[in-house]
Amino acid sequence: MKQHTLGALRSSELGLGCMGMSDFYGPGDENESVATIHRALDLGITMLDTADMYGPFTNEQLVGKAIAGRRDQVVLATKFGIERRPDGTRVGVNGHPDYVRRAVDASLQRLAVDHIDLYYQHRVDPSVPIEDTWGALKELVEAGKVRHLGISEAAPQTVRRAHAVHPVAAGQYEYSLFSRGIEAELLPTLRELGIGLVAYSPLGRGILTGAYRNVDQLAPNDFRRNNPRWRDGNLEANQALVAEITQLAEARNATGAQVALAWVLAQGEDVVPIPGTKRVKYLEQNTAATELTLTEDELERLAKLASAVAGERYDEGGMSSVNR
Repeated sequence: MKQHTLGALRSSELGLGCMGMSDFYGPGDENESVATIHRALDLGITMLDTADMYGPFTNEQLVGKAIAGRRDQVVLATKFGIERRPDGTRVGVNGHPDYVRRAVDASLQRLAVDHIDLYYQHRVDPSVPIEDTWGALKELVEAGKVRHLGISEAAPQTVRRAHAVHPVAAGQYEYSLFSRGIEAELLPTLRELGIGLVAYSPLGRGILTGAYRNVDQLAPNDFRRNNPRWRDGNLEANQALVAEITQLAEARNATGAQVALAWVLAQGEDVVPIPGTKRVKYLEQNTAATELTLTEDELERLAKLASAVAGERYDEGGMSSVNR
């Protein structure tokens, strides 16, 4: 698999988002999830993405178990900053330096590793100057606990301030054919500073696969049931856009998911999409997107879709915590 550049970090061009193996997307199967991670490594995927709040905490334990004995094959990425209790209750966003230090030690223990390759600030805490949070993160790099630093869903000016304290290797943002808001200001800022983009939800949380027609297909505890793009008729409205993707995919003997991923991959060698899955079958389908090269005409046709997407990508509470 090709390698892409995220600041001073090298990663496979496609990564694996592990969140859904433990949380948010209905029930999981630990054995199948571990098999999926092993298959990803076999296919040349190096970037594995988790966070302490997924589960909470159990996703890091799962990833740590899966990579035991194969640590040198992995670019291990995890996050701190969205604080949750063991019962799942959300405490809030926390960027205090003392919390940063506690969080990394807890993650290292759960992952059963001696360092984290890419450590993200998951959300920006507006009550703490970003310089204070990143001063603590810089100390973690100097101590050898973390190799590279990342930031997620931060505003361009916040990225600049963080980068001035310690180089930001990667910014993690939602980016897909359905979510292109970062292109106006954020993506140019990342490129100006030499920061890579890790694109989460590159399949629009599953909408772009064409597999979903209504929310009744989702598990009762699937968080997408309350996502604006999945309710109030928005999912049905977005099917017209999905139909165009599916039509193009059929002409290329591919799946809609592969076309959507190929579009993200075509955006540059400083972009690494991390589609999430907990099944080997879908992992293998997604990985095949790296072999699909879209023509300029196809890219242009797909690029026109985003302007007609129905619904925000998060509810009001979720949107209030991004672009800080």
